[in-house]
Amino acid sequence: MRSLFLDTSTSKSVVSIIEDNNVLAFIDFQNNKLLSENIFILIDKCFKQANINPNEIDKIFVVTGPGSFTGVRIGVTIAKTYAWTLNKEVISISSLECMASTCNCNSIVSLIDARRGYVFAGVYDSNLNTIIKDQYVKLDSLKEMIDSNSVFVSLDEFDFATIKPNYDIVKIINKHQFDTSVKPHTLVPNYLKLTEAEEKRIKSDRTS
Repeated sequence: MRSLFLDTSTSKSVVSIIEDNNVLAFIDFQNNKLLSENIFILIDKCFKQANINPNEIDKIFVVTGPGSFTGVRIGVTIAKTYAWTLNKEVISISSLECMASTCNCNSIVSLIDARRGYVFAGVYDSNLNTIIKDQYVKLDSLKEMIDSNSVFVSLDEFDFATIKPNYDIVKIINKHQFDTSVKPHTLVPNYLKLTEAEEKRIKSDRTS
């Protein structure tokens, strides 16, 4: 089975092509304001590295969040377009679970800074099984829920020790290769919280 893996949800994007348990191509890069323009160039480069064309992939695995609102939208839109035009299966993956693939520990806490003392967080075991489901939560509250021996993984800076994510793409794909795929038009971002504009609209509706 050949798979395209796509993650544009955080400041570090990943594009990879996997055949069975072999990584044929892997590109990671820092996001910037030109992500929407550069991502297609990098996807094309990935296919060239793997020496295959887009129609030769069997499935698309896309990270649907949480993370950057803009980044997540870009990744989801690309995955939907590829899946629709190429008639390929598409499977949604959590950014926090991908981060947890970094190490083989009993309790891995994946964190994305959501500002104002909040984080997007999920806690996983060494097999990427969920210990605490992905959520938008106060960091102090999260710390009270987790094992003291937990390992923290994050791209963001915190005032406690963390390790930087280093995705094990094969491990992620193997975990989800038999998941039920979704129809391209039903694939949606998993932000875990409302956008600032949506929060303001709801607040305005309540006071009007």
